[in-house]
Amino acid sequence: MTTTAQRATGPRTTDPSKVLPQETLIAAKPAAAQRVSSGTRNIWRSRLVRLASVAVAIYAWQLLTTHNVRAWLRFDTLPTVTEIVADFRKQLGTETYWLDLTQSLIRILSGFGLAAFVGVTVGIALGRSRWFADILGPLTELARPIPAIALVPVAILLFPSDESGIVFITFAAAFFPIMVSTRHAVRALPTIWEDAVRTLGGSRWDSLTRVVLPGILPGVFSGLSVGIGVAWICVISAEMISGRLGVGYRTWQAYTIVDYPGVFVGMLTIGILGFLTSGAVELLGRRATRWLPREGLSK
Repeated sequence: MTTTAQRATGPRTTDPSKVLPQETLIAAKPAAAQRVSSGTRNIWRSRLVRLASVAVAIYAWQLLTTHNVRAWLRFDTLPTVTEIVADFRKQLGTETYWLDLTQSLIRILSGFGLAAFVGVTVGIALGRSRWFADILGPLTELARPIPAIALVPVAILLFPSDESGIVFITFAAAFFPIMVSTRHAVRALPTIWEDAVRTLGGSRWDSLTRVVLPGILPGVFSGLSVGIGVAWICVISAEMISGRLGVGYRTWQAYTIVDYPGVFVGMLTIGILGFLTSGAVELLGRRATRWLPREGLSK
């Protein structure tokens, strides 16, 4: 039984300084600082390894092309790294290069932005509404296996200008990964979460804004990461086929006039743009899901 003295003291404190010995607390501080220092060293070591891997690949390319190595793969027909860098520097000083780059960015941001909005909305509707899934679900499943680049003839016939057609192809490429990922994320949510909100008197809108939308964010951003990559593939392909401006159009034009350094400049530009946009989506996803527990990469 609890004595009167114990009742008078109130609830037991959880202050670590009153529970743990002072020596234990003093010893824990250097251990925490050591873990932070070790994590920082691991991050910098990982960055150095990544930079080294890129440097080794570039150096190997330079060696193989400079010495005209021809062993199954014909490196003697490819431009050297120095030729590509020289052509890249020359193109950076031209207005055409920046015009093409801007045009491709406008197309990818327009198509991807529209696909993100429509894909998330349709994915939530498919995951939460049986009527919507019965009506629109079969249509999306029939259209999903069709490659977006195969829609180029349809876009040419359907839209009045090449520009709107390319944006449509970009939209179609990014829409399905985003929609499918969002739909799966909605269906994977535990029903007990919504039941708890309704038990506390919340409405369907409260369930949507306080449970569904926060709960599906990891799945949504997974779809966005895939969608931005697929969108770049298709927008470049569409520019090569029916474009008038853009990085893809200029890369294909360089190939037709046998300007191989220009071809690799276009490929390098596409890689940089894709890396930056994918990194932006990933960064936005990490900021939007800061409440998730995260673990560092394994050693």
